[in-house]
Amino acid sequence: MNMIKKLNYSLLALCCVMPTLALATDKPNIVIIMADDLGPGDVSYFHRQYTDNPVMAATPTIDSLAEAGMSFTDAHSPTALCAPTRYAVMSGNSTYRGYNQWGVWSTFAKTAVTDADATIGRVGQKAGYVTGFIGKWHMGGTFYDKKGKIYDGPKGGPKTMNVDVTKWIAGNPAEFGFDYDYTIPTGVQGPMYLAYENSVWAPINKGSKIVYVDEKSALDPSFVSSKGPGVGDSHWDSRTLNMLLADKATDFIKRNAGKKPFVLNYWSPAVHVPHTPPKEINGVKIAGTTPSNHTDMNRVLDIEVDRIVQTLKDTGQYQNTLIIFTSDNGGLGDREALKAGHDSSAQWSGQKNSPLEGGHRVPFIAVWPGKIKPGTTNDTMVNGTDIVATIASLLDVKLTKEQAKDSWNLLPALVGKPYQERKLIMQQAGSKSELMLREGDWKVIIQSNRNLTKRDVIALYNLKDDPTEKNNLAHSEKHKARAQAMAKKYWQIRESGQRTAPVL
Repeated sequence: MNMIKKLNYSLLALCCVMPTLALATDKPNIVIIMADDLGPGDVSYFHRQYTDNPVMAATPTIDSLAEAGMSFTDAHSPTALCAPTRYAVMSGNSTYRGYNQWGVWSTFAKTAVTDADATIGRVGQKAGYVTGFIGKWHMGGTFYDKKGKIYDGPKGGPKTMNVDVTKWIAGNPAEFGFDYDYTIPTGVQGPMYLAYENSVWAPINKGSKIVYVDEKSALDPSFVSSKGPGVGDSHWDSRTLNMLLADKATDFIKRNAGKKPFVLNYWSPAVHVPHTPPKEINGVKIAGTTPSNHTDMNRVLDIEVDRIVQTLKDTGQYQNTLIIFTSDNGGLGDREALKAGHDSSAQWSGQKNSPLEGGHRVPFIAVWPGKIKPGTTNDTMVNGTDIVATIASLLDVKLTKEQAKDSWNLLPALVGKPYQERKLIMQQAGSKSELMLREGDWKVIIQSNRNLTKRDVIALYNLKDDPTEKNNLAHSEKHKARAQAMAKKYWQIRESGQRTAPVL
């Protein structure tokens, strides 16, 4: 574990500035990789730390990143679900600061990111970098209907065939500061089942047509997820999607290597359902090689990461690139994998969608050769929102007090400098509308509803003494006052709109 000294506030403020001044001239590339529904136990490097069970789905490339850099033992996603997390990671703001705190799921919904927000892309552009976004979006967008008016109807269904989906007119990666993008609006799960390149429909095949994709019209019924049918590409193939995205990432790196520093934001749709592993990738068998289709897709994700890392090495960029790898929420509950000894949530209770630790504990790895000490671990509490401030510090981009309000600069911690530690995290779970406040070792869970009229404290845990959250202390005589005080603090911070992170 990393030992991080606690200094007084004035000295900490100075220390947090000094690394920025020292490192900004290095002009490193930045590659941010975010997996979808990948828990800590899905990475074999961490699996070996939490259990003696044999590795069922090896992730050698992600393992190599942990060995080459720093992995965080107390890392979290902003929420326990993908869409709201993506807003928070992109903007550095907790989800409740957006107009729709529960996330923008529909391709056709208004995005929650505003023109005033800092984003990963805008920070890169401000520093003079070439910026690219590749992968799953899930932050909404704006399209015209066939009559030239903004479409605001259903997200799926036959009526979406009345939308002009050939052009993505707003709420797209270009608007968020990305010079290039190859984007899947809702990832592998749809609807829609289309790809876009620079805000224009990108046919997957020369013979592709825009059709209504359901179980009958799809190339394979398994491609249509539980999210339902919708407008899509007649050649949509979930089995080849991940490698298509990886190829676009390698092309982006090759185009820009050695010309201008770049920021690549790669958000993979793996390992979200539907799990449709390909039979093989470059002659290597994939489907059926692990206990389940889910764990097969862990291998696919690792190959995606390998493509990116290897291209950085082949182009001579690896030594001067900061790579951050994480996930949008905790892992999945897979019965077949669990029977075989593979637990996505590792030692923690709960899984994706849950307010328990397994719902939002994620791998978080940073690699920067020559700057980050290899094979190190850090017990600092970190959150996906912290990426924006970290890259802004690295690139010497100043943020306003209204930007990235919940984003802590991790750069000092990464390079072994004194670090002002995060003291709390405000999070939300999923479909049951739970809210969480973590402060030090303590965590309170509040049961809310969508309009926030319900504010019941339902759990309090001391994660140091009870990391698996088996002993609920919320209603004990000794601790119920603490539970109520923490809940009160949550609402005070939220309703005041105050920052939870220092201004960078």
